[in-house]
Amino acid sequence: MDTVRIALAEYERSAASPADWPGPPDEGPPPAEIAFCGRSNVGKSSLINFLVERKGLVRTSRTPGRTRLTNFFRVELLVGGARRSLRLVDLPGFGYAKVSKDERATWRPAIEAYLAGRAQLAVVALLVDARRGPELDERELAPWIAAHGKRVVAAITKSDQVPKHERPLLAARVRKELAAPAVVVSVNDQIGRDELWSRLLAALPADP
Repeated sequence: MDTVRIALAEYERSAASPADWPGPPDEGPPPAEIAFCGRSNVGKSSLINFLVERKGLVRTSRTPGRTRLTNFFRVELLVGGARRSLRLVDLPGFGYAKVSKDERATWRPAIEAYLAGRAQLAVVALLVDARRGPELDERELAPWIAAHGKRVVAAITKSDQVPKHERPLLAARVRKELAAPAVVVSVNDQIGRDELWSRLLAALPADP
């Protein structure tokens, strides 16, 4: 696949409910959306910054659970000389977070409402921590997403924290347990960016 170059990457808006999601453009079809979903401390923000080569586009934090809204980002890619418009969507993390139980309880319904109800969502990057492998939440969520007609690509993050010889076995395990393509990535070691883009773009519908 041709190398993906980033022509534009910018914050668009944050949404607390479906009423706040970006509406259709004035002209033409809405851009396809790629959502990033995973545990609160799995590195979603860092991965998005890595993909778009913008260190400060998505705010990162050492405190898990800081992404409490659904955040939308406009991205324009150059792939093989062609320009493509997309929207990347950073979903609230699930699982552990240093917030109240009541607040955490609102996040999963918000995530599921977007995953099930957003027509232009085409593919979900489901993040898996390399140190933990796919756990119950990921094993339940992957088929749930697929059942709603969305493609799933597993991104195995923090792979620099496991030995190199274990990574192919881990990727094979993730592919089997989530029934989805799996890409080993590491922001620290700068690996997996091109392969992940390739998998994500291959899952998108062709531009009209």
